[in-house]
Amino acid sequence: MKQTIGVVLFADFELLDVFGPLEMFGAAPEHFDIRLVSENGGNVTSRQGPQSVVDHSFDDAPHLDILLVPGGQGTRREVDNEVMVSWLKRNAEQAHFVASVCTGSALLAKAGVLDGACATTNKIAFDWVASQGPSVIWKKQARWVEDGRFFTSSGVSAGMDMSLALIEKLLGQEVAEKIAVYTEYDWHRDPDWDPFAALHGLV
Repeated sequence: MKQTIGVVLFADFELLDVFGPLEMFGAAPEHFDIRLVSENGGNVTSRQGPQSVVDHSFDDAPHLDILLVPGGQGTRREVDNEVMVSWLKRNAEQAHFVASVCTGSALLAKAGVLDGACATTNKIAFDWVASQGPSVIWKKQARWVEDGRFFTSSGVSAGMDMSLALIEKLLGQEVAEKIAVYTEYDWHRDPDWDPFAALHGLV
């Protein structure tokens, strides 16, 4: 039975935060049904410029088994968007798994979704993201963090490693490895591999 993945888009989202993970999940179409969701539907412009056409607005989005929240410059605005924060809180409570890439964890933290959980984020923006969720146990050095049903990754490309880890959890190591080979992706399997934490003075 397919699991529905809902990716939340907002103006100035980071392209690779979205389409890197979706390349991985999309390589197993028999297992995952991918939907793009935004507050008002229609087209959403990325930080890099290209627009994406979403499948649903918040009002008509289906039940999501996996909720994925990307980062990008737009997160600085969206943390103050009560409609976004409320929708994320409600849908995160109903999802089997909740994941974020880069500064997407700031939105989940602001919604209270990650309270008491371990999480990480983009190392350049670490302090700002951490300020959005003082009750979150923030990990300064981590490529990604798994804490129960929560998966959070470091910046941008780290979302692909996290996605493969989630796929491995759901479908097994063999499937995840086949997807990495199919996409010719050098999968960093160690969640603690994080040279960028030191680069940005966090450790």
